[in-house]
Amino acid sequence: MVNWNSLHEEMEQLKREGRYRPVQSWTSASSTWMETNGRKLLQMSSNNYLGFADHPALRQAAIEAIQTYGVGSGSVRTITGTLAIHEQLEFELARFKGTEAALTFQSGFTTNQGVLSTILGADDVVISDELNHASIIDGIRLTKAHRKIYTHKNMDQLEQALRESALYKKRVVVTDGVFSMDGDIAPLQEIVELAERYDAFVYVDDAHASGVLGRNGKGSVDHFGLNGRVHMQIGTLSKAVGVVGGYVACENILKETLIHKARPFLFSTSQPPMVAAACLAAIRLLEQSDELIQRLWSNADYFRKGVQALGLDTGASETPIVPVIIGSPEKTMIFSDMLLQEGIFAQGITYPTVAMDKGRVRMIVTANHTREELDFVIQSLEKVGRKTALI
Repeated sequence: MVNWNSLHEEMEQLKREGRYRPVQSWTSASSTWMETNGRKLLQMSSNNYLGFADHPALRQAAIEAIQTYGVGSGSVRTITGTLAIHEQLEFELARFKGTEAALTFQSGFTTNQGVLSTILGADDVVISDELNHASIIDGIRLTKAHRKIYTHKNMDQLEQALRESALYKKRVVVTDGVFSMDGDIAPLQEIVELAERYDAFVYVDDAHASGVLGRNGKGSVDHFGLNGRVHMQIGTLSKAVGVVGGYVACENILKETLIHKARPFLFSTSQPPMVAAACLAAIRLLEQSDELIQRLWSNADYFRKGVQALGLDTGASETPIVPVIIGSPEKTMIFSDMLLQEGIFAQGITYPTVAMDKGRVRMIVTANHTREELDFVIQSLEKVGRKTALI
């Protein structure tokens, strides 16, 4: 008799370790205050950096696209699934990112899987930061390329790996632009200079940098003034852009290659037209004004300083991602639950997403948070921190 005993045992183990967390269901739009089980909570775990997920311009663009195109594309991009709205989004994404072309996918995760599995072969080597996102790790696993991992942001190790990789056909250095768990920024200037010295490609995942760093949110490449020197810029359309999807901004030849070879692109139905239209509206808002981005950074700096003044450990944070490092999974989840009792939703992040002793409550500041709301969170952190002996 087939049974699921092993899975039951695994879930029980997670509960014993304090790592089990049921999925939270919400009954309101993604915003600073969200409703669940009839209760409103201040949201501190959303990637909705600029408030675009509920922005009137994006709502209207989606409605108009439904009226024009319906609710689905009906096929993969290479058959009947390429609509004019998809091509317009890619054209404006490329212009926004300062590249020849852009190609959209169903998510940032599938973008990394599709691009990495297409460009890397058995004669190539990929050199990756140890803290790169899971989608990068999984994308690399889909390839037959040789792999070298360097300690987080360690440029000496990166240079050594490049030096030792001279005989490979293609060398690709892969890094996050902003690292999602710690909120620190990749040393992209040094990475690009090393890659150019050793004739390697540079691949940057800007999921948490697009809409956050650079002029008008153009990303980490623009932030460091490296336009034209990074070969592949990966982004999501589900964080600062506020909708869903992923893209690669690149040269035309790579776009053509991906259209013909990238399996997630070839074998998945394209984005619903209202999704593409809403993403396009977000890109246009970013190009028109950087007011929201300035407010985002003002809020992030204010909040980080307030948390650090309490004596809490915010790790390497230098962006709107502000983790409070707790330690063990059990203590992390207790801390998160106590904030919930105060009216704040701040999800605990534990192993295997981070190291076993590096559990943290990861908070993300948005442009729409008010100073009064951020003060409320800081005061609650002090209260919970004292109760848990972190302060």
